[in-house]
Amino acid sequence: MARPERRRARMCRSALITALVARRAGSTKSWSRNVCTDPARDRAAPRRSVVVTEQYPKGLGRTLPELRVLLDDAPALEKTAFSACGAAGFAERLRELDAAPVILTGVEAHVCVLLTALDLLGRGVRVSVVADAVCSRRSASMDLGLAQARQAGAVITSTETVVFQLSAVRTPEAFREISKLLK
Repeated sequence: MARPERRRARMCRSALITALVARRAGSTKSWSRNVCTDPARDRAAPRRSVVVTEQYPKGLGRTLPELRVLLDDAPALEKTAFSACGAAGFAERLRELDAAPVILTGVEAHVCVLLTALDLLGRGVRVSVVADAVCSRRSASMDLGLAQARQAGAVITSTETVVFQLSAVRTPEAFREISKLLK
């Protein structure tokens, strides 16, 4: 088993992959309300490489502008496959980033997020799914999607855990400051 400092060092090369943040997706509202619209939480998260995908934007719409800003205005990769791995340029972008692990967030935890996780795991990529940064239209679907991702080998984690894993918190003052932002 890797020592904690080695695991933290590997997290520093992580990439945040956000799957389907489309304007017309019914569950986007709850996802954005819970995850993306809290400026304090956004400030607490260390900046990492961000890859955004959009599921069929011609039919479902583009990512909401207020979310795009929080996603570093990363250009969105359009996809018609449910897995982000099916988006043109996705594999190349991950290679460019040399990202390990991949941190997944987004909507439809039991479809787009799950299928992306399964494809990445099948390619030998370490995957973390942020449970409080994904959603589905039905809570039972989300629970099943997270359970299946875990059974396949993904780490199921929380926003707060990821923030602290990625942060270089070395002093009690820094810890208190980040803790205040996450409340």
